Amino acid sequence: MPCMLIDPSQKYKPYTPLRLDNRQWPKKTFSKPPIWLSTDLRDGNQALANPMTADQKLTFFRLLVKCGFKEIEVAYPAASETDFSFVRYLIENGEIPDDVWIQVLTPAREDLIRRSFEAVAGAKHVIIHMYNATCPMFRNVVFRNSKEQTVALAVKHTEIVRKLSDEYSASHGMKFRYEYSPETFSQTEVEFSVEICEAVKAAWAKASTGIDRIIFNLPATVEIAPPNHYADQIEYFCSHISEREKIIVSLHPHNDRGTGIAAAELGVLGGADRIEGCLFGNGERTGNVDLVNLALNLYTQGIAPELDFSDIQSVIDIVTQCNDLPVHPRHPYAGDLVFTAFSGSHQDAIKKGFEEQSSRHADNLTKGEAQMWDMPYLPLDPADLGCSYEAVIRVNSQSGKGGIAYLVKQHLQLDLPRKMQIAFYQVIQEISDREAREMTVEDITTAFRKTYHFGGPKYQGRLALKSFRVTQEPSPYPTNGVTTPDERRRFDGTICVDGVLRVIRGDGNGPISALLDALHTHLDIDMTLREYTEHTIGEGQGAKAASYIELVVTTPDIKDARKASQSWWGVGLDSDIAGSGLRAVLSAVNSAIGDRTLPELKLSVGFSSSTGSTEIADAIVNSLSLQLPRRLQASFFEVVQRAARESGGQISYEDLTSLFQTTYGYEVEDRGRFYIQSFKLEHIGDTGRRLFTGEMVIDGEVRRVTGEGVGPLSSGLAALHSQIQGTLACREYAEHSVGEGADVKAVSFVELVYEVEGETKKEAAWGVGSDTDITASGLKAVLRAASRIAAVKGRA
Repeated sequence: MPCMLIDPSQKYKPYTPLRLDNRQWPKKTFSKPPIWLSTDLRDGNQALANPMTADQKLTFFRLLVKCGFKEIEVAYPAASETDFSFVRYLIENGEIPDDVWIQVLTPAREDLIRRSFEAVAGAKHVIIHMYNATCPMFRNVVFRNSKEQTVALAVKHTEIVRKLSDEYSASHGMKFRYEYSPETFSQTEVEFSVEICEAVKAAWAKASTGIDRIIFNLPATVEIAPPNHYADQIEYFCSHISEREKIIVSLHPHNDRGTGIAAAELGVLGGADRIEGCLFGNGERTGNVDLVNLALNLYTQGIAPELDFSDIQSVIDIVTQCNDLPVHPRHPYAGDLVFTAFSGSHQDAIKKGFEEQSSRHADNLTKGEAQMWDMPYLPLDPADLGCSYEAVIRVNSQSGKGGIAYLVKQHLQLDLPRKMQIAFYQVIQEISDREAREMTVEDITTAFRKTYHFGGPKYQGRLALKSFRVTQEPSPYPTNGVTTPDERRRFDGTICVDGVLRVIRGDGNGPISALLDALHTHLDIDMTLREYTEHTIGEGQGAKAASYIELVVTTPDIKDARKASQSWWGVGLDSDIAGSGLRAVLSAVNSAIGDRTLPELKLSVGFSSSTGSTEIADAIVNSLSLQLPRRLQASFFEVVQRAARESGGQISYEDLTSLFQTTYGYEVEDRGRFYIQSFKLEHIGDTGRRLFTGEMVIDGEVRRVTGEGVGPLSSGLAALHSQIQGTLACREYAEHSVGEGADVKAVSFVELVYEVEGETKKEAAWGVGSDTDITASGLKAVLRAASRIAAVKGRA
């Protein structure tokens, strides 16, 4: 079975280094970009298993122009009719901008050179690129030519290129430049490379300065040595070729050793002016040098590369679609994962780097200084390439708290305290370990919302704050007249407890302690605050406060609570700082109580209790959404007090709601002594009065009734008077709507007073009615009130 040799020197020879005294390239640095030439449409295309279609090549050409390439090798037009036709299409359809030079490749063969000129006829700016192989292997084995014959071949065909360029310039008004490649330069004796290029330059006889310089392209057709050797070869060539000012030295590095980028960069330091390559390094075998990589290497050193990759993803999309080759996820600058950190230590460094840089940039801005990019692990700002920061930190089982906290801050704007970061990190690690996969941003933010019941009704816990009022109360403790009494706060609020609205009250030295006291009093949840932090999100009128709270179980000794090993974190967000803190308390409490059974909430309403009619009315608002008139509040409070006597002065919220409904007939099955079966209201001429006609059920008997009045209620009462002894008068009437949209209905509150002629005693009662029709709700309320007055006597 074949295997690697123990002694590979028995099979492979090392490269022969150049003797280059006092080499200069190691001392040099970059100060400007090279001239770029894309050979994606030629060298890159020939390397594809499925070469590009004409449409794909056109799309690719347009991309190269958009990116800023001024020199583009478009084809080897003599190789196929497809390539020839593509060049003709570009020219005949005006696809080539005036400042772009197209380049075509041809070997040193007269018929192929002539075909290449036919292909470019009519183009404004053309580079004819001719090559022939020069290294010993090709001279001795492939072509069996001597050095002299190899030089003669290059000279002869250079003269043909010169003659044809003169002819086409005259006949078509074209501008030509000439590029010659001693192919296999990297394996050619460097002295011979200089010799053959000198002969070509003489044969061309048109080399001048500026745009008329001759291009000598020195390809590392096969990488055979480290990049420093290629740099030595380039420096040798540049220092030994004559009339250097009339020459553009071009590089065409390949990547056989994986050092194509380094070879190109060192070759430029060695004296080269130009680089040929492909986007993302496509090319035969291991590829041509990657021009995106090279350009962005310069960019990160503060040197404008004169190529634009501001939307690198669109560049990737077009290249991958045209080449049918993926970009590796770890490919420099362009891979999906190159701006991504999974490691916890990397993530922590990046998070801290962003925080420090934000502060530093703010300071730079005030001082009018440049805002320099300086970040751990990120040599380039992803935003400069049109990339978001979403993928900078991604989470798997190797990640740490810093990266997770960074993502929460980026996507939820929440800057978690360190201890809370640790707590949430454990949540994410448990999920990641259990599911054995990378955690997406959505996974993390969803887990955060569920864990801390953050982000609206969808993530609401068992306890949720609906409304609250915090008031200042006098201290219950006497003072000696010298010290200022401690300020006390009272919390009065409505919370949703397992889906049911409840009113709770508590006292403390601040809103948070007052809420904790209320939870202890009403729900037997005894928690102590251990840590609290806050920060602002946003600015101006849209700013909100974010609060973070850590709670522990209350212990007799406060020191024990401070040292407790178990704690629960919560987060709250509100435009009001007090509200954000209260929401954070309930966030933490929701985690602490889990699914434990909570005690039934009760109001203490005995005659000696501090609970008053307002608290009772609040409870009805929360449970039924009814806003009781003040006189009804007082009346119902008396009803509640009487009902609570039998239970030691306490009543549950559920019983309170039921008591209200049965007392006033609000949406219950029992219709009372008097109720309407049907009715009709009509205007009586121009008098402004109304006629009520209908059927009433009175003590179980259906009766046809009529009555006149100034409005619906008075005419309905008149109809009722025809059936009873004495009179009913409306002392108070109120109404409001309940619900929204199609479900809205009217609710009416009516207080009636009943009296009989000759009797001094009067009786009063309230009734509540509801209906989608406001008139019907008022009439129902009238009849409910009448039903509650036992003294009302019917007529025989």
